[in-house]
Amino acid sequence: MIKYLITDPKYYTNNPATFTQKLQTVLDLQYIDMICFRDKVSTNFEQLATIFKDITTKYNIKKVLINSNIDLAVKLGFSGVHLTSSQFHKIKEAKDKKLFVIVSCHSLDDILLAQTQKADMVTYSPIFQTPNKGKPKGCEDLANIVSKVDIPIIALGGIIDSKQIDKIEQTKAYGFASIRYFLS
Repeated sequence: MIKYLITDPKYYTNNPATFTQKLQTVLDLQYIDMICFRDKVSTNFEQLATIFKDITTKYNIKKVLINSNIDLAVKLGFSGVHLTSSQFHKIKEAKDKKLFVIVSCHSLDDILLAQTQKADMVTYSPIFQTPNKGKPKGCEDLANIVSKVDIPIIALGGIIDSKQIDKIEQTKAYGFASIRYFLS
């Protein structure tokens, strides 16, 4: 099961020195298969994305993604993009630019649309209780969804400990994504 780390300025800050230190500390302590730079608030987004790309290159992480910004992904040499649930119309554009594409999904219909449009993977969320993300879907729903589609599904939302990961593993999901799990 793959481990997918997603950053958030709430935990990593937008101060370049602090961001660098925190990201390096996490990567020193955790094995990561995929990683995404996600920041919806900082004004120094491109500077932080550049730092992020430089650091993750040193750690030999194969799939390094940026959230929602296809042009910046290409400009900075990211391997892919994690599109939001309102960006299904950008899947083809990202694929045409040879990017690995993950799309945030919240329903079976979303996942089927992403699959039809040839996204590489999807996240499905929220699985567990997480702040401001609505009612959790739960692992039973996740297992049901996984059995109905052919696209790899990554569980997301409220994943903070190994007991939850064990439950996700039983669903046959391709992996899990988290912000907070990797900080503990």
